[in-house]
Amino acid sequence: MFDLLNSAMHVLAQVGEVAPAVQSGATEAAGLAVSAAPSAATVGTTAADVAQGGMLHFIAGSDIVGKTLFGILVLMSLISWYLIFVKSFMNMRVQIRSNKFLREFWAASSLEQVENEIATHGANEPFAHLASHAIHARNHHAKYGALKLEEKGSTSAFITRTIRKVIDEETARLENGLTVLASIGSTAPFVGLFGTVWGVYHALIGIGLSDGVTVNRIAGPVGEALIMTGLGLAVAIPAVLAYNGFVRGNRVYLARLDAFAHDLFTFLSTGQQVYETSGKTRRVAIPASKGE
Repeated sequence: MFDLLNSAMHVLAQVGEVAPAVQSGATEAAGLAVSAAPSAATVGTTAADVAQGGMLHFIAGSDIVGKTLFGILVLMSLISWYLIFVKSFMNMRVQIRSNKFLREFWAASSLEQVENEIATHGANEPFAHLASHAIHARNHHAKYGALKLEEKGSTSAFITRTIRKVIDEETARLENGLTVLASIGSTAPFVGLFGTVWGVYHALIGIGLSDGVTVNRIAGPVGEALIMTGLGLAVAIPAVLAYNGFVRGNRVYLARLDAFAHDLFTFLSTGQQVYETSGKTRRVAIPASKGE
């Protein structure tokens, strides 16, 4: 009986020793959970701030170099889109006027009628400009001859030089702004990359000077710095696409102008009739010689 009582007292003593330890462990676990909760809330808040801040948060926290690079990219974007809209509108207008002039030119009964039309409406597109100068060169050289050094040679040679000069002028006019688009398309990605490198550098410096290193302290600034690279690509891609489109359009247009210049020169130098055979193809009707 006494042995049974001693065993029961021994068990109760062990339970009394274990209970404080369990209570202490539960208290520590609760404390860790409470301390971890603000940390998780801090991480969530930081990630939310980064997601909401984005580019504006990065620009506001950057130094004078970062703000300058951002301003340069914005200026490049405005210039490229201005050139895209202006040149697209001008090229469309020139195409419409050129098609109208070509229809009227090939439907005219004589060069005098073409001259009258140009004098009335003006040479407001390359084909009319070329025809006006070529006709004037032919008439001037036939009437006055070679009065100046630039007019030396035959009438055909003088007309050829005049046509070549007009084509060079129109080529230079069509290429206005393309150099700027090409420069923006090639340099904007590097400007954005420089901004990213600069932002990452300052982010790493700030992380090195801080006490603790966590994922949110690294991912936030570095992610914001990558915005500059994306902005540089967003500026460069439309500029490159527009440049390629304008170059292609100019090449086709100048090929048409060169073909028209050849037909016009043949008609002015030989006086033979030019007529349209198939579509847009022009040929010269060469009369048979007297001996045939």
